[in-house]
Amino acid sequence: MAKGKQILYTQQGYQELVDELHYLKHEKREKIKNDIAVARSFGDLSENAEYDEARNEQAKNEARIKELEELLENAVILDEASIDTNVVSLGSTVKVLLSDKGMEVTYVLVGSNEANPLEGKISDQAPIGAALIGKRADDEIEVEVPNGIIRMKVLEVSRTQG
Repeated sequence: MAKGKQILYTQQGYQELVDELHYLKHEKREKIKNDIAVARSFGDLSENAEYDEARNEQAKNEARIKELEELLENAVILDEASIDTNVVSLGSTVKVLLSDKGMEVTYVLVGSNEANPLEGKISDQAPIGAALIGKRADDEIEVEVPNGIIRMKVLEVSRTQG
């Protein structure tokens, strides 16, 4: 299989992918196999909703396994020990002041596949994440986002504890 685009991960993000892959390959595969066996025991497969559902679940599981294997194959783990902890980079926790709103927000910069805005994890490729890369405490920036321009001041930069 050809190498795809390399994707940067924090150690924690990479480990989460490894853990999910292990779960899907071992525990979930076994459960689905058992579900299929039980559904087969119900008889006529042409009118067996349980069997169809188990087979659909099996197909979804195998597709996710394939996706995770490709992500892991192309993963590059960030060497967090070699990073200047005073500068915003992947793996940084950054506290900023949103100047227009007068409120503080904390972001964790992660690789694009780890992003989860509801948990404050933003991608290094998203507008705010990209603008924060390379900044230090007391730097002020303006970020163009889909609904306008956000002005912020970096208050604090630290390493994310995994």
